[in-house]
Order: sequence, then C-alpha cells, then structure tokens
Amino acid sequence: MKIALIVGIDYYPSSFNNLVGCVNDAHKVKGILERNADGSFNFDCKLLVSSSDRDMIERSILKDAVKQLFKAQAEIALFYFAGHGYIESTGGYLLASDSKKGDEGISLNDILSFANDSPATNKVIILDSCHSGIAGNSPIIRDTALLKEGITILTASTDDQYADEDNETGVFTNLFVDALAGGAANILGAITPGSIYAHIDQSLGAWEQRPIFKTNVRNFVSLREVAPSIPLEELRRIKEFFPSPGYEYQLNPTYESELKGRPKGAPKPIDMNTKNFAILQKYNRLNLLVPVDAPHMWHAAMESKSCKLTALGEHYRRLASKSRI
Repeated sequence: MKIALIVGIDYYPSSFNNLVGCVNDAHKVKGILERNADGSFNFDCKLLVSSSDRDMIERSILKDAVKQLFKAQAEIALFYFAGHGYIESTGGYLLASDSKKGDEGISLNDILSFANDSPATNKVIILDSCHSGIAGNSPIIRDTALLKEGITILTASTDDQYADEDNETGVFTNLFVDALAGGAANILGAITPGSIYAHIDQSLGAWEQRPIFKTNVRNFVSLREVAPSIPLEELRRIKEFFPSPGYEYQLNPTYESELKGRPKGAPKPIDMNTKNFAILQKYNRLNLLVPVDAPHMWHAAMESKSCKLTALGEHYRRLASKSRI
C-alpha cells in the first residue's frame, strides 16, 4: 500500500500574504500520483486544500493529518506540502491558515519525529515552501540531518531561500510533476526520489533556488511507473546478444534491411538478422551500445564491423543475467 497526504494552502487571513498557486499545485500532484502511466492504481491520496475562509486548514487539522499519515503500515507514506514556510533559531515551520506568526505553524521537527517513528517502510517528505531546506536538520547541531532509515526529504529551496512561483505555480512543483510524468524515468520506466531530485537539480541554474535532497535508505523505491523506453522482453535479450563483459557482437550487411546504398555484391538481408538488428538499434538509441570503428550502426553493418556495450549497457546486461529485470 502506498498512501499520500497532499496539502496546498493559498488562504492566510492573518499575518501572511495569501498565495495563488499552492492549491493548484496540490491538485496536480494528486493527479499525477494517483495513477501510473498505464492507469493502474498507485497512491491512495488524501487532499487538503485551502483557498478561502470556507475551507481554511487549521494547524490542529494539519498536524493530526500528518500524524495519521505516518501511523500507517504502508510501503510508502508520502507527505507533500505547498504553502508558507517559516524559519527561526529553533527550526522551521509549515504554516496553516490560522497561523498568526511563524512559530504557530506545524514544526518540521515534529514532522520528522512522526516520520522517524512511523512503521511505514519508506517515508517521503516533499516540501514546496520557503526555507524548507532546514527540514531534517538538528536544531542544535547546524548542517546535521537526523534521519532514521527509510526517510527521504526533498525540498524546493535551502533553509535561507524563498520558493519561487512562475505563472501561478511553484517552480519546484512544476518540475516535480514533470519528473513524475516521465522526465525522471529510467529505461525500465521507474521514477525514484533520487531521479526526481536529479531532474529538478539539472533544471535549475546556480543562481536560482536550489533544491535540497536528504535521504537514509538502503534502496530507492519507485514513486510512479511509466512505459519502459524499450519493451522488457527486448531489453532482457541483452544478455543473449552480449553473453560476457567486453563481448563484441559481429555485424554484416545481412543485418540491414535497407537496400538503398548497399555495396555492390553485398549479401541480401536475412529476416532473423534484421529483426535482431532492430533491437540492437534500440539499444544504440538508449546509449546501451555503440558501433565499433564506425560512425553509425548502418555503417557497422555495411562494413561488417561490430558493436559493444557502453557502461550503461553493461549495467543492464548484468541485471538481465541475474534475472533482476
């Protein structure tokens, strides 16, 4: 079971400016997390949003919801928050609609405590709020994270930065949703917290807000699945084409189905070889293999050259050999 608490607060009637994109961001996160790309069920999501006095989220409601989330016996318990954040010497806070000053929000130390005590196998905390990079840090020892095994924290900015908005959506959340939509998927179609961070990190320049990633896990879990870049039955054949490390697969003109441009006297295509070559070309497009001493796979076939695995290709060859894909 995967469960998610998704919170977006625009309405702050007391001492803080109202926001405009957090509710929309929460809806987008819920929409992408609920289902995998093939429509299969993914996260069981609970949505809390506030855009006016009719649906304001009080601090007690927010805190109780976070407690309930992390009490669940789940494979993944995920908490997403978009709204105002606050920081002072004792730590950081997420502000509810009724917060009149910064330290009246829900303490990030409390949230971390709930997560540290959670029976869930994996706890993921994602914060699109100002100063959120302080999450997980010790209030006593600066720049020290206190995460029990199984916890991952991904935040929009460092502890001294604001979280930017663009066109009424959080810059961080927009990239987060893009990553979940497939931008951070590996060849197998899995999207992990680590790949999401890499996607966001590479998308933001050195002068922009910097996302923060903290984790203490043995294995990354997949937060969402999209279609693999290549059918798995074709990827598994990589161990058949390349039975050992450093092996070079020999090609010749019978592998190329295209008749145009063939050298005079070259043998005609052979159906089985052209089918195999089509798979090898897919490997090449995914950077799993490269032609040897030839600029392209076509030339390698026409000139009876070979192809070999890249470091990434060797990684997947090992996985296939161990029946891990």
